[in-house]
Amino acid sequence: MNWVFLILAGIFEMFGVAMINKLHKDRNAAAFMLMTAGFGASFLFLAIAMTTLPMGTAYAIWTGIGASGGAILGMMLYGEPKNFKRILFITMVLGAAVGLKLVS
Repeated sequence: MNWVFLILAGIFEMFGVAMINKLHKDRNAAAFMLMTAGFGASFLFLAIAMTTLPMGTAYAIWTGIGASGGAILGMMLYGEPKNFKRILFITMVLGAAVGLKLVS
């Protein structure tokens, strides 16, 4: 079950990053509150997941989901480049996260 919490933490991390971009564009209280809620939920679910998962594994997977998810959201929603090298390295980050899950 804590793996589910860890994945939720990563998804909320992605949401928080997307709200940073929205905050830069809109500069309103709603964007700030959504960003704060996203990161707050992310830290909460990460803390719950770390009750049984090793810290190093949980943190690496959380940051991997957040970083690769943020890059994917940027490509899908904000017109960031979608070249082969970028996709290759995002895939490598996700592969490393899966590998950590397999060995822990």
